[in-house]
Amino acid sequence: MESKEKLVSYLNKLSLNYEELSSNTWVIKGLAKGIENVVVAAIDPVIIVRVKVMEVPAGNREKLFEKLLTLNSTDMLHGAYAIDGANVIIINTLVAETMDLEELQATLDAIGFALTSHYPVLQEYRK
Repeated sequence: MESKEKLVSYLNKLSLNYEELSSNTWVIKGLAKGIENVVVAAIDPVIIVRVKVMEVPAGNREKLFEKLLTLNSTDMLHGAYAIDGANVIIINTLVAETMDLEELQATLDAIGFALTSHYPVLQEYRK
């Protein structure tokens, strides 16, 4: 099965509301499992899962970056915090060929958990 067909079938099996953005990219909509606006892309040989967390603030950046690195090392089960331009994101990659339903679900669950449990910690850095 082609990776994008596999991914769409898994999104359906997980009963997630999603919208197709392009032929290989989808955005998960709604508050399913504590996640919203999670972008999922099938770009062989990987599946990329990412979500914007917040904008990088103008001030207090070093403390924010240190906090994100600490969270990466202590609290992130799947994926990691990263900086993409002016945004803090959570990103995870899965090997398309070997990805199974449980691995995708675990990734989405871990991202949802990080978003909800880290919100109070990261709130102090928001604009």
